[in-house]
Amino acid sequence: MHKIKHVIFLMLFHVFAFAGVTNLKVEDITSTGQSSIPVTVGQVFSVGDVPAGNMIYGLIGTATYVPVQLDAKAAHPDGSLRHAVLSFVLPRSLAGQSQSVDLYQRSNTSITPPPTTPSALLNAGFTSSVNLTINGEIYSASADDLLRTGNYTAWLSGSTVNEWLMSAPLKNAQGANHPHLTARFAIRSYSGINKARVDVTIENNWAYEPLPQNFTYDAQVLVGGQTVFSQAALKHFHKARWRKTFWWGVAPQVHVRHNTAYLMASKALPNYDTSFTISQTGLNALDTRWNASNTAPMGNGIVTTAMPMTGGRPDIAPLPQWAALYLLSMDSKAKKITLGVGDLAGSWPIHYRDKLTDLPMSIEAYPYSGLFGSRADKTDPITKKDYSFPDCLDCSTSPFNYNPDANHQPSLAYLPYLVTGDYYHLEELHFWANFNFLKQNPYYRGYAKGLIKSHEVRGQGWSLRTLGQAAYITPDAHPMKKYFMDRVANNIDFYNNLYTYGNANQLGLISHSNIGYKTPAGLSTGLAPWMDDFVTWSAGYLVELGFTNAKPFLDWKSKFPVGRMTTPGYCWIDGAIYAIAIRPSSASPFFTNILDAYFATMKATDGTPLINSTGALYLDQPCASQAMADWRTQYDKDAGVKGGTWLAGQMTGYATVASGYPSNMQPALAVAATSGIPNAQAAWNVFISRPVKPDYSTEPQWAIVPRQ
Repeated sequence: MHKIKHVIFLMLFHVFAFAGVTNLKVEDITSTGQSSIPVTVGQVFSVGDVPAGNMIYGLIGTATYVPVQLDAKAAHPDGSLRHAVLSFVLPRSLAGQSQSVDLYQRSNTSITPPPTTPSALLNAGFTSSVNLTINGEIYSASADDLLRTGNYTAWLSGSTVNEWLMSAPLKNAQGANHPHLTARFAIRSYSGINKARVDVTIENNWAYEPLPQNFTYDAQVLVGGQTVFSQAALKHFHKARWRKTFWWGVAPQVHVRHNTAYLMASKALPNYDTSFTISQTGLNALDTRWNASNTAPMGNGIVTTAMPMTGGRPDIAPLPQWAALYLLSMDSKAKKITLGVGDLAGSWPIHYRDKLTDLPMSIEAYPYSGLFGSRADKTDPITKKDYSFPDCLDCSTSPFNYNPDANHQPSLAYLPYLVTGDYYHLEELHFWANFNFLKQNPYYRGYAKGLIKSHEVRGQGWSLRTLGQAAYITPDAHPMKKYFMDRVANNIDFYNNLYTYGNANQLGLISHSNIGYKTPAGLSTGLAPWMDDFVTWSAGYLVELGFTNAKPFLDWKSKFPVGRMTTPGYCWIDGAIYAIAIRPSSASPFFTNILDAYFATMKATDGTPLINSTGALYLDQPCASQAMADWRTQYDKDAGVKGGTWLAGQMTGYATVASGYPSNMQPALAVAATSGIPNAQAAWNVFISRPVKPDYSTEPQWAIVPRQ
């Protein structure tokens, strides 16, 4: 019968000319081979590739048809599929075998099956539970009990796989609920093969539950009556959560590689340079670092716990180092780390869940909500209630040192959700995007508007990125979709009104905050261009994600990086300078052209022209020439600076470092060139042709290039 169905499919395949979309490579990582291998992944799609209502089919080679269950999550404005969870079962694989599953789309002619209940899974003997022992008292929650009572919602539904989401407070032997600790389960059951994935999350994050505190307990997770995880004396921070996944039945041993080129072409992810080869040595070093880190519940893995710590770091970029390495290599180790970091994102005390809605806190419902230390007023003038809540009491002290912020915040959960479709990662993205609202004075964020304007300039850039990602990828049916979409619109309107149309300055820079950086001339009227470049990139990324009303702001914003690379008289060698003067004094208006800013910046600390011991003036040297390099070498020698010789065409700001200031500038120039504003392509051409560049093979997080 299977062969007959297969022949019929192949006949239909050629008759109806299915449209190819992308492919997935499934690698067997066993030494024996497997059969009936379940695979579930998240997949993003380009606009128009899968029209509304169409289905996805898989084909291995030219002979093996693979039915694919498509759980559509988000659509583009034209109705075509944006993001979905795809599930299928491979018949078999040999040890170490890699099978390419080509994905095709065609109109849906099938009948949607009715929702499946968990009865078959329960009848097969499935059980899973959690026990937490606190001061000698056991608190428990049972996934199978929740499934029996029907207290669940469907996340995946179809003939191949069903996944049910559920939560319950942990109860003691007398049936009393623990006031703070909650268990969440996601049970993914594959039909007909007696396999189920068990996803367990323990939370301590009710926003307004009285007496928030840390709890220390002994944790135990059971699946099928067997202990699959235990940890004694686990200290669980308040406003944090931890996650573990297990299998009931034999776990599939596969590594799934997405099509990198297609993921980036969809514009859901930055357009990274693929012209270089990712270093295997770098991947191995990353894996060693991960394996030596704390990956247990409440651990941080390889993410810097004290986020405000300054300096170039692998976690600060449009995507972190490990995520960019994974995207460009599809390496199994980099994927393990990227998904593991997404899991450990729950360790930070940034999770505020509303007990009434079971969703992350809404500043729309609670416009006066926020954290201590960031409040103008603690009380809602209408309700007279205090809607503030405290930071984690001892999370930021040694040995934990958890100190989250917006200004140095990595993208922790977006890529994990995009490639897995796991609900846990979606909610992590929601919590982090929402935290960037809560970590502000409610007045300055416009209360329910959710403006991120009061963060540092760099914090505005990263907050826009995370907010845009949340709005873009959240399922259309999810109650948080409109919440994030509206706040993206509010922020774009703010920037357009103040800058694009408000004529706040003519340089294309963010001037409403963070002015005061000291320039080489000692002026305290400087701005950090590298911070500002983060906002330029984020504006371009919003446009790529489909927020077209950000395009005018991108065009206006792009003037600043483009001007630093192409303005006659401004030497592009200094395009990524640490600080640039944007006005003569704090009481003066802003410069109206970038050349005046440059001349005000390139002076000695006493305000005189830059001159070295040979008597040569810096600004007299031909731009990017050997003479300019020689001048810099002599100037450093005069100042007693140790180091090598400057090279012709070497940019200032750590030109050879993958996280240096020129690298920080690269994404901004890339989106500027994509925007098409005057001189943007010329600016990119100058930048990409510079003779001194970093090696991105181990740290590619800034290696973003224009879209064609």
